Amino acid sequence: MSEFSKALSVSSSGLQAQAQRLQHVSENIANADTPGYRRKTVAFETALGLRDAVGTVETGPVRLDRSELQRVYDPGHPLADESGHFDGSNVDLMIEIADAREAQRSYEANLKMFDQTRQMSSRLMELLRR
Repeated sequence: MSEFSKALSVSSSGLQAQAQRLQHVSENIANADTPGYRRKTVAFETALGLRDAVGTVETGPVRLDRSELQRVYDPGHPLADESGHFDGSNVDLMIEIADAREAQRSYEANLKMFDQTRQMSSRLMELLRR
């Protein structure tokens, strides 16, 4: 496998991992007001290829945040107990927005690396044709 192919493989795996991370962040934001919803988190893992030993990025298993659910006081809510409280979600929108920005920037960096590698490969081919 050429060095260009290895670089493209690493950057494309980063693109896929960040896209999946953004998907979970968007699910968290969409369910911020859903009673009993637990925030989803995903970790990244390094995967080594068997033949070429190229380290790529993969997402690990999706985990639910086990922090305590927010207690919400709303006596008119159908899920409210006798004290008028129910369990809300444990999604903090500020954390989700920060995670989304970080994932977006990482995605853009991987995309730029992919594009630069592709451009270098094209220019090398042009030089070899001469």
